[in-house]
Amino acid sequence: MDKSLRKVVIAGNWKMNKTPDEATALINEIKPLVADANCDVVACVPYIDLFAAMEAAKGSNIKIGAENCHWAESGAFTGEVSANMLKTIGVEYVVIGHSERRQFFGETDVTVQKRVRAALDNGLKVILCVGELLEEREQNVTMEIVRMQTKIALLGVSEAELENIIIAYEPVWAIGTGKTATAAQANEVNCAIRALIGELYGKAAADKIVVQYGGSMNAGNADELLAQYDVDGGLIGGASLKAPDFAAIVKAASK
Repeated sequence: MDKSLRKVVIAGNWKMNKTPDEATALINEIKPLVADANCDVVACVPYIDLFAAMEAAKGSNIKIGAENCHWAESGAFTGEVSANMLKTIGVEYVVIGHSERRQFFGETDVTVQKRVRAALDNGLKVILCVGELLEEREQNVTMEIVRMQTKIALLGVSEAELENIIIAYEPVWAIGTGKTATAAQANEVNCAIRALIGELYGKAAADKIVVQYGGSMNAGNADELLAQYDVDGGLIGGASLKAPDFAAIVKAASK
């Protein structure tokens, strides 16, 4: 496999942080710091910040994404936003299946698959999150869990559509905890995800798919994680809210 076939992608996941004014300020602070990046840069922001973030990012190399979308085009789904709504306002990326959505809002492998399908049908690029709980890692079933989540999420996805999917390995025990998988652990699971893509779609697809790591990557550990063969970038939580830290990760990814 040739890593040069893949472009590294660093995506910030802001979660439930920043007002529109604060979003504008943060994007404006990040822009000059990542202007020369040799990787793709994405900021996934709360729905209320989308317009402000897109306006602030105009003319820059920063792409804007949302943090979720519903599978239905429209309907009686109070509090939800459809993929078509996101596409209509110019959003390019959407995070689907984040562990916090699964943990706190009842998302399942089945609903994740439906959301992925809706996002692809509306021309969005998907950042698909998969990852195991701490007890699942301790029970030595990490690979089974991650393979299952990935296979279900990709049901009905063609090889051509796979080009619009990024897979983000996010061990649940390392999200927002300050704990991070070792570089070897991250690479091992990312390698297994890539192998699964090879089984499902063939070697060419496996070579091309971007597989990020997303468990508490920060300015201090980004170099080591991103140096791993099967780590093609990161889905960044807390560090994406601090312009210097996010820029340091982008710099590490641009090497």
